Amino acid sequence: MNTAAAVADFRSYPLISALTTVQTLADQVLVTWADGRVSPFHHQWLRDNCPCPVCVYTVTREQVLEIVDVAEDLCPAIAQVDADGCLSIDWQDGHTSRFDPGWLRAHAYDDESRAERSAGKPKSRLWNSQLKLPVFEYQAVMDDPKALLQWLLALRDIGLTQVRGVPTEPGSLTHIAKRISFIRESNFGVLFNVQSKADADSNAYTAFNLPLHSDLPTRELQPGLQFLHCLVNDADGGESIFVDGFAIADALRQEDPEAFRALCEIPVEFRNKDRHSDYRCLAPIIALDTLGQVSEIRMANFLRGPFDASVEQMPKLYRAYRRFIAMTREARFRLITRLNPGEMWCFDNRRTLHARNAFDPTSGARHFQGCYIDRDELLSRILVLQR
Repeated sequence: MNTAAAVADFRSYPLISALTTVQTLADQVLVTWADGRVSPFHHQWLRDNCPCPVCVYTVTREQVLEIVDVAEDLCPAIAQVDADGCLSIDWQDGHTSRFDPGWLRAHAYDDESRAERSAGKPKSRLWNSQLKLPVFEYQAVMDDPKALLQWLLALRDIGLTQVRGVPTEPGSLTHIAKRISFIRESNFGVLFNVQSKADADSNAYTAFNLPLHSDLPTRELQPGLQFLHCLVNDADGGESIFVDGFAIADALRQEDPEAFRALCEIPVEFRNKDRHSDYRCLAPIIALDTLGQVSEIRMANFLRGPFDASVEQMPKLYRAYRRFIAMTREARFRLITRLNPGEMWCFDNRRTLHARNAFDPTSGARHFQGCYIDRDELLSRILVLQR
C-alpha cells in the first residue's frame, strides 16, 4: 500500500512487515511489527514527517511545515493501526497524520533498522591491476534504460568503465553524456579536445607523459565523472593508465596509518593558471565522508603549489606524499591499456586516477574529446531509473 496521503515521495515503499501494535509513551510512540521488530518514533519526529497535504505540497512533494510552528510538547490523543494498516495519529491540537507502513519501516531509526539500511547502501568495489574492465555497447546504452542503468551502477561502484561502438564524428560524445545529465562546463569548454598543440594551456595538450592525476583538483568541487572519447589514435604510444585511488588509500590506511592520516588532515594547494584564468584550491589529498570512509582523492602533481604546512608537519607531509605517489606506480594497482577509435572511457574523476604514456606526434594523428558531469547527476539518474 502506498496511498498518496501516507507517502509524500516519488518513490514506492514495499510492505516488508505489517504493523501489529502501537503503544503511546511519554515522548514517543512504540510500534511493533509482524516480524517482531520494535521501533520507537518520537512525537516530534512523527509530527515533523507528517505527509498530509497541509504539511507537504502535493505538487513538489516538498515539506511546508516547519517543526518550530508545532508545540514542542505535542502528544497524540490517539495512536493506532487503522483499517488500511497505516499508523494513524490524532494529535492533541486536532491535526491527523497517517503513515504508510512501508515508508515507516524504511525510515525507522531503531538500531536494527539503521544497521539494516547501512548494510544495504551501495559499497565501492575496490580493484587493482587484475580488474575485469566493465565494457558496454554504445547503442544499448543509448536505447535501453536497463543497459543504461547497468552502466551507471558500474560507474558508481567500480569507478571505471569503457563504452565501445561510439561514433567517431567530433561532438558525438555529447549524446551519450546527456543520457546521464547536463554537461559541466569548465574553462576548457563544454567539450575539450585532447590534442598536442604548441600553445598548450595544460600538460594534457602536449605529447609527453602525464602522471596519474585527477582532473581539476584546483576547483572546490572536482568534476565527478570524466569522459574521454577516442576519435583518432594512430600515434605510437599514449597508452592509458588507471589506478583505483580508493584502493590505494585503503592499502595506505592499513600499511602506513600515519601517512594516511597526514594526507587526510594536512591540506595541499592545487593551482591551475594560464594567461586568462587562475584557479586555486586548498584541500587534503584524501577526503573522508561523515562515516570516515574515503570519498575523494585530489591529486595532480603538475598542478600542485608549494607545500604550506607547519615546521612539525612538513616532514610528515612529504613522507606521506612520496609514499602515496610511489604506491600509484606499483604494478599491483595499475591497469594499462590503449583506447581505440570509437571507444570511450568514463570514470569517477574523484576516485580513479588516470595517466597517459608519452606518444610520438610525428607517427600519426591522435585526437580525443572529453567532458565532465558531476557525481550528483550520476547518483540522481540511478535513483530515477531504479524507481
